[in-house]
Amino acid sequence: MKRQELAHILRAACDIAGDQEVLVLGSQSILGAFDEDDLPPAATASLEADIAFLDDPKRIKADEVEGAIGEMSPFHQTNGFYAEGVHVETAVYLPHGWRDRLISWRLTSSDPATPRFLEPHDLAVSKLGAARRKDLECVDALITARLVDVETLGERCALLGDEHAVVRGRINAFLASYLT
Repeated sequence: MKRQELAHILRAACDIAGDQEVLVLGSQSILGAFDEDDLPPAATASLEADIAFLDDPKRIKADEVEGAIGEMSPFHQTNGFYAEGVHVETAVYLPHGWRDRLISWRLTSSDPATPRFLEPHDLAVSKLGAARRKDLECVDALITARLVDVETLGERCALLGDEHAVVRGRINAFLASYLT
């Protein structure tokens, strides 16, 4: 996915939900910090953007987005990419303080969206916590491209809640392979 495509999804999602405070979770959140030309292919391979709203306690807005521009929708069939409406709590493995580190960019002065993106290290920790093959490959590519720092990842991993002690251990083991 490219920034321009993500911007198209964000505009549509904000129009559908009537809310400009949108949060991009998952892989495409990396586009908040880097242009697609600066990213390794593994970081932009997904055709979906996980879209949440900062004020959506009952997940109504996320469901509206999912129904209108989600997978297999006319939007998806027309554009080749789509939004997955998710709730903020979907991102289980975010380090404490992640909301204070959100990144934002303005699409254009007339756009309805005020997008927020996970800071790249917070995103990487979240992906390492999920530990799916595609997530591990994405983080490996970001580390190899020097777009995230292993020491900072370790610091962010330490900010995971106590309920994630096992996940912290798994992440630290993954990171250790880069420090040898």
